[in-house]
Formats: sequence, C-alpha cells, structure tokens
Amino acid sequence: MASAALFLVCVIAYLVLAVLFWPGYGMCCKRGGATWLLPLPPFLLHAYLLYQDVFTGPGIALGFAVSLSAVAALTVLVHSIAALRYPLGGLVGLVMAFAGVTVGLHGVMRDATPVPHSDMPAFGAHLVMALTAYSLFTIAALHALLMAAVEKHLHKPVPPRLVTALPPLLTLERLLFNLIGVGFVLLTLTLVSGGMFAEELFGRPLPFNHKTVFGVTSWLVFGGLLVGRRVYGWRGRMAIYWTLAGFVFLLLAYVGVKFVLEVVLGRS
Repeated sequence: MASAALFLVCVIAYLVLAVLFWPGYGMCCKRGGATWLLPLPPFLLHAYLLYQDVFTGPGIALGFAVSLSAVAALTVLVHSIAALRYPLGGLVGLVMAFAGVTVGLHGVMRDATPVPHSDMPAFGAHLVMALTAYSLFTIAALHALLMAAVEKHLHKPVPPRLVTALPPLLTLERLLFNLIGVGFVLLTLTLVSGGMFAEELFGRPLPFNHKTVFGVTSWLVFGGLLVGRRVYGWRGRMAIYWTLAGFVFLLLAYVGVKFVLEVVLGRS
C-alpha cells in the first residue's frame, strides 16, 4: 500500500498545476512547447497510487473515494491528449484542481475493498470497462456544466474571467460528443457482459434491481442523444440537458448507492 507521503506529493503537484493553468491567469491560454507534458509526472504517480489500491490484492478492489480518484485520473489523461489538438485554455486548471482534491480524498479514505468474483479475469475486465464508461460520462457531465456556464455568459458585455478563459463553445461541444460516443460503446459492452456474468453467477441475465433499471435508462438516454445529434443536429441546451439526465441515471445506478452505503451508512 502506498504511503501517505506519496499522496501528499501528488496532491501538491496537481494543485500547483491548477494555479499555473487556472482560467484567466498564468499559463492557462498558452499553447505549443511542452506545457502539455507538465501533468504527466503527477498523472503517473496518480496511476501508481490507484494501481496499489485497486490491483495489488486478490481481485479488484473498489470504493467510493478510489472510484472518484480513478475518474479524476482518466480526466487528466483525456484532457492531456485533447490538449494536443484543441485549445483547452483554463479548462486544464479546473481539471488539475479536480484531480488534486480527489487524490486527497483518496488518501484520506482508503476505502478500497475487493469486489466479489473480480479475481476472474473476464469479470475483472468487465469491471474495468464499466469504471471507464462511468468515468467518461462523468467527464462528459462536467463538460456539459461548463457548456451551460459559457452559454449563460456568452452575450454579456463583460463575462467573468473564468468563462472567457474556457475553450470555445464549439470545442467543448465537440469534446462532449466524442466522450459520449466512446462512453456509449463501453456502456453497451458493460451491460451486455454484465448480463452474461449475472446469468452465470446468479442464474438470471438481467436481475431486476436499481443497477439494471438505472443503467438501462441511462443507456437509452445517451443513445437517444446520439441519435438526436445525428438525425436532428441536436446541440447546445438540448445536448446539455440530455447529457446531465443520462449522467444522473448512471450515478443512481452505482455511485450514488455506493456513496450512501459507504459514507453515510458506513457499510462496504
């Protein structure tokens, strides 16, 4: 298990980058050079900390704080890659701040517990795929909220500095649908493989519980959004509302219940 000192180093590194790239200040709007490489060292340390808590025991260990930390790590990775192609501006600073806070939470709440049957390689792959899908949709929801903020202040004479330093609305929208497209494929595979494992382990392909109901509902919402985008050209507020609705259903399917059990009720 990684030491608390490594968590502290990772938190400080992320927060320093958050200050450097904060919207409207420092290096937030600079492009070119090797500035996109700066998040790499804390990301690699972050990945190591996750590996130590998630994969070094029997099977795969997950918990609320660990899952949130994994979402943040994928957020850093996605935006570091996107920065090579898109002008992300102060969005990088927000991502670094989010990562720093979640790593700190992970360091305080070392709540990872082995998931039953996760020592099976195929089921372990299903869990990783599911967590990746959840993470991508979480990033998409954050993008939708940023789009709402940019759209709200778009026609104001003097918009806040935080908004003006964010990427253009079209860039945020393009990234949003890229995230939703990949996430939808992974969510589809997650539901299919989850049904197969449920049938093998419990004798029922799709047990009727909150995870099934909310998971399938979120799949329908995101699928409907992609169809609406392709057929009717949905964008702007329509895309924002559908993205947030799908994310809420997905949150209820897993993370919300996990939070209540572990944080509120103190159960694993």
